[in-house]
Amino acid sequence: MSKRLGSIVVLVGLMGLMAEAFSIELPQRKTGLWDIKISRTGTNRPSSQTIQMCIDQKTDNIAQQMGESFVKASCSKQQIRREGNRIVGDSVCQIGETTATSHTVFSGEFDRAYHGEIRTKYSPPLMGKNENLTLFDAKWIGPCQADQKPGDMIMPNGMKINIREMQQKP
Repeated sequence: MSKRLGSIVVLVGLMGLMAEAFSIELPQRKTGLWDIKISRTGTNRPSSQTIQMCIDQKTDNIAQQMGESFVKASCSKQQIRREGNRIVGDSVCQIGETTATSHTVFSGEFDRAYHGEIRTKYSPPLMGKNENLTLFDAKWIGPCQADQKPGDMIMPNGMKINIREMQQKP
């Protein structure tokens, strides 16, 4: 269970960093259900998972606030800029005793679909990894399901977690 919770925390943190990148005059993600494929390399076992998330304006704002909180607490450098139709970011953050240096690129329509790449180098290695590549491919698939509310994330195993509720817990 703790491994699953750790994955959720990492996922929400990455979503917050994505939202932080989106804060540069980009259209908001369209309200509704998003399919988000997250692929990771840089380990002996590359992984890929797809989540679905019910999004509205408030959910995007919460994700952005989570990203901003993480950056303020953990990062000594955070630069985000537009390069044509891409959003590019560079950051240096502390994760325990490890310095994580990341280069991020997002591109796409943002209100219907986007692609993101986060390349991170760790010094000293983090959990045996020197570097990591995380890829995001997200697309809007329609209105949220009748049994979903904004903030609901449906994990690959079917577990449902709501980031609004996570934010409210002490």
